[in-house]
Amino acid sequence: MELKFEMEYESAYKEVYEMVKPKYRLFTAGPVACFPEVLAIMSVQMFSHRSAEAKAVHVDTLERLKKFLEADKGEIILFPSSGTGFMESAVRNTVPRGGKVLVTTVGAFGDRFAEVVESNGREAVILRKDPGYAVKPEELDDALRKNPDVHAVTITYNETSTGVLNPLPELAKVVHEHDKLLFVDAVSAMGGADIKFDEWGLDIVFASSQKAFGVPPGLAVAAVSERVFEIAEKMPERGWYFDLPLYKKFNEKKKGTPSTPPLPQIFGLNVVLRIVEKMGGKKAWLEMYRKRNETIRNGVIDMGLSVLAEPGYESPTITAVVVPEGMKGVDVYNAMRERGFELAKGYGSVAEKTFRIGNMGYMTFQDIDEMLANLREVIAELRG
Repeated sequence: MELKFEMEYESAYKEVYEMVKPKYRLFTAGPVACFPEVLAIMSVQMFSHRSAEAKAVHVDTLERLKKFLEADKGEIILFPSSGTGFMESAVRNTVPRGGKVLVTTVGAFGDRFAEVVESNGREAVILRKDPGYAVKPEELDDALRKNPDVHAVTITYNETSTGVLNPLPELAKVVHEHDKLLFVDAVSAMGGADIKFDEWGLDIVFASSQKAFGVPPGLAVAAVSERVFEIAEKMPERGWYFDLPLYKKFNEKKKGTPSTPPLPQIFGLNVVLRIVEKMGGKKAWLEMYRKRNETIRNGVIDMGLSVLAEPGYESPTITAVVVPEGMKGVDVYNAMRERGFELAKGYGSVAEKTFRIGNMGYMTFQDIDEMLANLREVIAELRG
């Protein structure tokens, strides 16, 4: 029997609702619009995270993620944090203090990984590409030959600030040839780009709930290799909140997490993974994302605009659009907002000359068509 609750203080709800009520159709970089089914399941009344019901959902979610990420050999870990928590966890659990990490960066979030490495007392060796360009296998091979003493390599699979998708399978192969740990930031990729954890031999690949899965923020997910746990068990000062072996033990013995998890987000993620199945599976889900992105990318190019990402390396979840000479990205963002469409401002070193269009989360192709029609008018108006 479904429980119903009456609001005794409905006025309090209405006061806050007036502050946050939806005003825009979202084409953001995240958080993104959530699937209605996700919002519905997240409204259920709370219960203990140590209850039988919570344990059942936890285990089921891990199993579904394992299948989605093709990670039979990996351990699925859920953190009550943003995806950035896994950046810190990867470094502290596997790299000794003073050790080196080769950080590949093609934009602002690669730079963030370097900051996390340095702030945790490790040394970041940087392989940097200009905005819009991906890391190529031969470049990574050369960097590893010049820095044979690094413990690990970081790759931003999908760089949210520039709309670039790095060639992860090829880069992973290079990392294996040099026998280094591989940490993959898949925050804006997981759920929108393919991930084959076992086949590609990844060590840690992590993401956040508020991107391609279309769930509110607050939950980070990752697949972690057995090699990581073997190293982490012997690593001093790896912390507590992001202690990977501790999370693995709780998965096995408690069927939960060490600290209280965001249960609503876990429920929402579980629903999304079931939606994937009902849509026809992972292949059909990723094809939906490909079509969305292709429609947007072709639409902006048809307007005479260009995308920042080099051909062949375009993100399937977000497009960084280069504005015409004499125009600023923020002007496009503001004009579209006035029309009821929330895009994303440019970010990082290309903030002024770009704006971004995300295609993550809940949206229809009619939403995309209407957004593009309005964008065409905005660009024409700004061009004068």
